[in-house]
Amino acid sequence: LAEYDAAIALDATDMSFLNNKAAVLLEMKRYDACIEMCQDAITVGRENRASFADLAKAMVRMGKAHLKKDDLDAALEVFGQAQVENYTKDTERLIKTTELQKRERQREAYINPELGLEAKERGNTKFREGDFPGAAEEYEEATRRDPTNAAYRNNLAAALLKMGDFNGAKLQCEKALDLDPRYVKAWAKKADIEFFMKEYHKALESYRKGLEIEPDNQLCRAGLQKTTRKINEASASGEVDQERAEHALADPEIQAILNDPIIRQVLTDMQSNPAEGQRALGDPTVAAKISKLVAAG
Repeated sequence: LAEYDAAIALDATDMSFLNNKAAVLLEMKRYDACIEMCQDAITVGRENRASFADLAKAMVRMGKAHLKKDDLDAALEVFGQAQVENYTKDTERLIKTTELQKRERQREAYINPELGLEAKERGNTKFREGDFPGAAEEYEEATRRDPTNAAYRNNLAAALLKMGDFNGAKLQCEKALDLDPRYVKAWAKKADIEFFMKEYHKALESYRKGLEIEPDNQLCRAGLQKTTRKINEASASGEVDQERAEHALADPEIQAILNDPIIRQVLTDMQSNPAEGQRALGDPTVAAKISKLVAAG
């Protein structure tokens, strides 16, 4: 610090000495002094026509001091000013990181399980009344108030399903299962949605996942029977359901199976050499993949 003070005394028009002194103050955790020194550096720089890059450098350092003080708003303001003076990707990354941190803090500050429960109850009332958009809004509020509660995600899925938003409902089921992989109701609802979307191969898997956790679950047992019956009926009819086929072909797992050279050969053999095709089905892995293709339509 003494050396920089000496340099400043020799040339008070060079903002770099002030900015360098600010860097030392930042390392010493003297954040208020650092901010004040950066401001002095900017003032000197403007008075003596310093480069935009040098002005921005002092502003970024000031912003970092604000970050150390945990003042995210002040840091964002100064980083923004620095970008006006001299845009850099490094400062842009600082802004994005700080904005992300700010949003996360706001989200955490909003968490209140008691208010989440109240929102869920309001959602239940609206759901019973048939006001599904209103129910969805309340359930969304519940998830914001208590983001670790898997049941609220499942409730939201139910409301979205009533509104015909199958993709949104399925996403909420998946989020519920991310929170609690053993939440059988979410497996059942996810499977129901997949059934409605004619993704029978996925519905089978989801119902089975639920039954692995709770073997006597009636929702999953009935759903599995319903889906199996639907697959068998479709296979017996020989008709191609275009919607079902499109859903299947959009599934990366089905695409991977269809692109598997072994499976392609088995499919060919089942047409031209049924005996060889049947022998190939003795391999459990091959049989499982073929079964998935049949279920997918």
